[in-house]
Amino acid sequence: MDWLADTNVLLRSTHQTHPMHPVALTALTRLLASGDRVCITPQNIIEFWNVCTRPIDRNGLGLTPGEADREASRVEGLLILLPDIPTIYPEWRRLVVAHSVSGVRVHDARIIAVMNVYGIGSLLTFNAPDFTRYPGIRVVHPNDVPKAVNP
Repeated sequence: MDWLADTNVLLRSTHQTHPMHPVALTALTRLLASGDRVCITPQNIIEFWNVCTRPIDRNGLGLTPGEADREASRVEGLLILLPDIPTIYPEWRRLVVAHSVSGVRVHDARIIAVMNVYGIGSLLTFNAPDFTRYPGIRVVHPNDVPKAVNP
């Protein structure tokens, strides 16, 4: 099965002192161990870099660009980076109009657009309520990844 990992899962799997670090890491490990494909988008890496290099007092991780580069490379080496392709934009436009999306939620709509274009039906995220407006997408919290596969 193909999954798309939301940026919050990537960040928590990287931030070793975050309380949800073990949950994020276990979910990704289980999916990969079961043979599922876990994908990311360039948008995920851009958002990841933003939070990684933002100061800690502004809700970031306080990493240097060099450290962020190493972490981003690690993520890119473990997961499948789906390239941006021209069909993503019109799908995003369709979604934001069809679902009256505004403000920061436009970024979530782009994640769904990528999933629709690539035929990915499952999203791994800590923010499930942000995605419930989109039919046909299975939204899964990392705590709910099947425990059938041992990490």
